[in-house]
Amino acid sequence: MAETNASPASPSPEGGGSSGGKPTLFILLAIINMAVLIGVCAMMYLGQKKKESQPGIDDVINGEHEKSKEEEHSKEFIGKLVPLETFLVNVSGSRGRKLVKINMELEVTNAEVQEEVEKIKPKIRDYIIIIASSKTFAEISTKEGKDALREEIKNQINLFLTKGQITKVYFTEFILN
Repeated sequence: MAETNASPASPSPEGGGSSGGKPTLFILLAIINMAVLIGVCAMMYLGQKKKESQPGIDDVINGEHEKSKEEEHSKEFIGKLVPLETFLVNVSGSRGRKLVKINMELEVTNAEVQEEVEKIKPKIRDYIIIIASSKTFAEISTKEGKDALREEIKNQINLFLTKGQITKVYFTEFILN
């Protein structure tokens, strides 16, 4: 009889102890499944919002139409070039031993800007001399340095133009000594 009392008290591998673990495992798997499902739904929702924010085919067609109109307008007026006189400037930090000789032309957006540039050439020359003389030999001896100088000149002149913009600055002569 002692043996029969001991056996119901000790858990058997096929008894109630294993059945208590199965519902816990089932609940855990159900929770993980729900979390994954919620994550997938959230990613699909965010992906849908991103697609809505991207331009549609109509937006692309309208943008291309506007771009073609701008190109036609720019074809009507090919940038006029305004030549400037030669600049001979001491570069910074050289104590007068290094010079740069620059000839340049400015490409403008329209005829009105060309007239404006002609009227204020002394002011433009002054700005260019100040900018060029502030550069060191090492800064303007490389291609990147020349490109940076070109951009700085263009941006500075565009600050005080009222009838249009300078689109490009062309160096027709650039000699470092």
